[in-house]
Amino acid sequence: MAATVVCSSSNVELVWESDPVTSETRTPVCVLGAGLIGGSLLRAAVSAGYPAWGYNRSGTAAQAEGFDVSADLPAVLRRAAEADALIVVAMPMPAVDHLLEDIATFAPHCALTDVVSVKGPVAELVRKHGLAARYVGGHPMAGTNESGWAAGNSALFHNATWAVGVDAGTHPRPWRRVVRLALDCGSVVVPVLAAEHDRAVARISHLPHVLAEALAAVGAAGGELALGLAAGSFRDGTRVAATAPDLVRAICEPNAAALLEVLEEALTLLGAARDDLRARGSLGLLVDAGHDGRTDYETVERWEITNIRPGDHNWLEQLHDAGRRGGVITRID
Repeated sequence: MAATVVCSSSNVELVWESDPVTSETRTPVCVLGAGLIGGSLLRAAVSAGYPAWGYNRSGTAAQAEGFDVSADLPAVLRRAAEADALIVVAMPMPAVDHLLEDIATFAPHCALTDVVSVKGPVAELVRKHGLAARYVGGHPMAGTNESGWAAGNSALFHNATWAVGVDAGTHPRPWRRVVRLALDCGSVVVPVLAAEHDRAVARISHLPHVLAEALAAVGAAGGELALGLAAGSFRDGTRVAATAPDLVRAICEPNAAALLEVLEEALTLLGAARDDLRARGSLGLLVDAGHDGRTDYETVERWEITNIRPGDHNWLEQLHDAGRRGGVITRID
């Protein structure tokens, strides 16, 4: 499946066109973890025509819906090795080290990617287990405040942005496979370095989790009257606070260094707003800055990256530069 990207002042419209399904575009996929993201990815891959199977500590719910999911990790990985599958690590960060150890034992030569919300720590563990040569970091920017297999759906990644790593040493063949999977799941791809990804998601994903938790706690401290009066702004601002606490910690804490930096920025802004409100009765500076930031988000324009072939001279550097400047990949040959 290929995509045409149409930019406007407020969004990017994707127009999907059918491509013939071939063995090259539909190589096997093995998903380790069948929660919200992994389960949605398995569904999306199957819907797109990929031979796909997975592992989950309890595969019963997925099996009941007809999906090929097993709780026998060694068997799943041996199958991946025999089929030369693309392995996708889709478990929370605390489980990644153990999974990579088993991958190194049972399927060390498979192409490898992940959908974990932080990239630097995953890359370190990949190097530790000797798997870096076939690894390409990935992170689909999609999700809900729910979790588990039942929360997933095959359309979760439609019109989403999927970050794909272009760090030094990335090899073109596994990179192509990861990008093709992301595109076939309905996303557009942003090429990015692991360190820059982690700093960016600290701002637009991990800090919102922290602020939502704080807002929910402050609101609840007002008792039944405050919660009874709460409406849209409180509901929207606290949506991700409904995420399971252990999952929030697994998402945010591995990115502690970058998150601490942006948390300090937020606290500085809030401190200045508090001081202005106390001294002058005004929130003008914070409100104006926030409104401008939201407007920037709504009007950002993305453009299609073309004429950069994986494996050509400086292809990683060219893609990195294009991704930093707002470029997205919507098709791959």
